[in-house]
Amino acid sequence: MRSLLLIGVVSAFVAGAAMAQSPPAQTGPGNSAINTPDSTNRQVTNPVQGRNSFTEGEAKSRIEKKGFTNVSRLTKDDNGVWRGRAMKDGHQVDVSLDFEGNVVIAAGGETAGVPVKGAPGR
Repeated sequence: MRSLLLIGVVSAFVAGAAMAQSPPAQTGPGNSAINTPDSTNRQVTNPVQGRNSFTEGEAKSRIEKKGFTNVSRLTKDDNGVWRGRAMKDGHQVDVSLDFEGNVVIAAGGETAGVPVKGAPGR
């Protein structure tokens, strides 16, 4: 009986000490689980390859919702990425839309590799 009581006291002491060493919870996550139109932590700099279920009309509409105009020459490549040309801030740019709904100005554009803020992905 005495050894059982001693084991209980030691276990409680060890558990209390272990809990005291845990770091405090952060006030928020480092990366949001769900990206919203105003997410500031989107890390996409290139379109993500994957099966794309957007039709050409849906792809054009999503690109236009990000502030692009004169969207043209949209074609879906072998990686499932819609690619085309559009106007943004008075400049003609190559633009891409991946299966996640990310719109990215393609390499060579004035702001290449920069995710475009606006309507959220899927």
